[in-house]
Parts: sequence; C-alpha cells; structure tokens
Amino acid sequence: MKFSETEKKQLIIFTVIAYGITYILGLLMWYGYGTGADLGAFPNAQMLYPAAGVMLAYLITRKKDKNMPKAFFVFFLVLTGILILCSVASVVSPKTLTVNQMEISVWLVAVQMLLIPGSIVFWILLLVSGKERRETYGLKGKNWKMSFLCIFLFFILYSLRMGLSCIWAGQTKEFAAVWADPSTWGYLLSAAINFFLVVAAFFGEEYGWRYYLQPLFQKRFGLKAGVLLLGVVWGLWHLPIDFFYYTTPDMGLIACVSQQITCIFLGIFLAYAYMKTQNIWVPVVIHYLNNNLIPMFAGNYSADVLQGQAIYWGDLIPSLIVNLVVFGWFIFLKPFRRRETEI
Repeated sequence: MKFSETEKKQLIIFTVIAYGITYILGLLMWYGYGTGADLGAFPNAQMLYPAAGVMLAYLITRKKDKNMPKAFFVFFLVLTGILILCSVASVVSPKTLTVNQMEISVWLVAVQMLLIPGSIVFWILLLVSGKERRETYGLKGKNWKMSFLCIFLFFILYSLRMGLSCIWAGQTKEFAAVWADPSTWGYLLSAAINFFLVVAAFFGEEYGWRYYLQPLFQKRFGLKAGVLLLGVVWGLWHLPIDFFYYTTPDMGLIACVSQQITCIFLGIFLAYAYMKTQNIWVPVVIHYLNNNLIPMFAGNYSADVLQGQAIYWGDLIPSLIVNLVVFGWFIFLKPFRRRETEI
C-alpha cells in the first residue's frame, strides 16, 4: 500500500524534525566532544524530537481539524525548542556548577529541571484537551487490564534479559544481590513516582515511533517487515549519541551495531504491546522502564550511568542471542498475523 500525498507530506516534516535536528546537532556534539563540553543535555532534548515532528506535521496538514489538541501540541513544540536551545548553549556557552565536589553542566541541570514543570503542564493540557481530542489523536488510555499485563510482562522479560546476561558474564551473584538489596525496592517505588515528572521525554519518542511511524510502516511494508524496518531507523536515529555520549568515537561503530540489536528486538516487543492494547501509554511506560531499570541492575544510581560506556565487538553476540531469546519470538504471535487492513 502506497503512502497518500498527505502521508508523504507528513512523513517529510516528521523526518526533517526527528532526523534533521538530531543529525545537525550531532555535528555540534562532535565539536563539543572535541572541546570537552558536557553533552548530557543533548540526549534529553533529542527524546522529544519524534513527537515534535508528528505534531508539527499535523498542525501543518490538518489546520482545520477542530478535534486537534492544538494547545497541547504547541506547548510540546515550545518545550522542545527550549531544550534545543539549552543543548546548543551547553557547547557554545558552557557553564558549570559544583555539586558534591563535582562539576555539572548548568545547561544539563536546566534541561532536567525544565522537564519536570514541562511534564506537569503536559499532563494538565492533556487532560483539559478533552476525551474526544485525546481519542482522535491516540492520546487516550484504553484496555487497561491488558495494558498492565503487558507492562508487567516487560518487567519480567527485562529482568530475565539482565539475568541471562549476568549468567553469560559469570555475574550470577551480582544479579542475585540486586534483589536482596533493600534500596532496589525503594528505587522502584521512586521510579514509579518519577515517571509522571519526566513523562514528556518518553512520550516524545513513543508518540513518534509507535503511534505515528509504526502503523505507517506496517501499512506500507507489512506487519512484520514494517516493525523490523522501524527498529532499524529507530536505531539509526541514535547515531550522534552512540558516538559522543553512550560511548567514545573509537567505539561508536560498535555502539551503533549494539543499538541496532536493542532497537530491533525491543522494538518487536514494543510493537506487540502497542498492537495488543492500542494504548500509547503502554510503550511510553515500557520505554521509561527500559531506560530507568539500568541503574538498578548496574548498581550505579548516578545520572551519568549511561554515559561513556565501554562496548566491544565480543559483547554483541551474547547481546544478539539474549535479545532474540527474550524478545524476538513475539514477532510470530497473533497480532503480527492480522491482515494489514486491520491495523
């Protein structure tokens, strides 16, 4: 099934925002890496670009739609723009403050602090937009029983993936120690609360990938191939932060391949959960858990736990096998066997 002219126009706008801004600022990250600037603001801001691309596309191509939550969309675009400015400022005008004898970028703190009131306003505008507008633009929660089951299933599968990885690495005791540590349960409780205060970032990705691009790709390329292709393009979207944030440039290529493994197989489960529930908040919560369970299993609750990782080619085979075993088989389940007309 080919894209309509409106879909083509929307896809172009989405691509320009989600990828254009990401890669242009990726050049700034490259420059900032060379100057020793703190690049922590960039990945936080980048998470908002996919949803911003969708919203701008809708605002341009559906101007007369009275059911569009325009105030919600415009606010999100403004918030995205402010975070972009903070990211740029972190390189062109770096400033730091000292916290617990550590130098932290003022702009990174600004981005993190802006996300909190931004997420609060996000919820308010979402609620006042009304049920009909939320329903029309995929913002309404639904099928909550199945939704909670999918979220719980992800938590089990994520823990299984970490357990298998630890067994492979000979770190079984370390994995068991996580569950024996009382701070683990306190962290899980605080994470559940914090979700509501940083939701804008995780919604920013999932409204773009799962709500908008997944159905579009599935209609054009098929239920399975569309999701696999989405995993690839989602992985490529991470390119700048793979090279200059998650790892160092010398390990950037390895990080990109590792990112493909993660995005393709995690993308299969996210697609399954979204197709099963038709509730965008399920992949939003799952994405949040995927990112925020890392510190718990790593035993490192610092804000920069994801930054400057060491990844080697030898790590990729175990990662591929574990992700295939844990998430890959979902692509053969019933939601992926429906007819494309049922999407």
